[in-house]
Amino acid sequence: MSALTRFLGDTPLRVLLKLLVVSFLVGLVMNAFGWSPMDVLYGIRNFFVDLWNLGFRAIDRFLGYILLGAAIVIPAFILLRIANYRK
Repeated sequence: MSALTRFLGDTPLRVLLKLLVVSFLVGLVMNAFGWSPMDVLYGIRNFFVDLWNLGFRAIDRFLGYILLGAAIVIPAFILLRIANYRK
């Protein structure tokens, strides 16, 4: 078994034939949906940008909930501490 065959996983001619068939099928599907290779790349990029923004949006929402709760809990805590301090 040659190094090239071992690297490709099959004989070069069979790998070429498989790649041609898969390329044809992928091209057919992309044409049916009206996609271009750049659309796919932009879609992947937008996916990761949206994922990044979603993470920070979740942190922002989480911190908002903490601040909202703290607006009630901290004054109540201080009032309870003052009330229990006199006893």
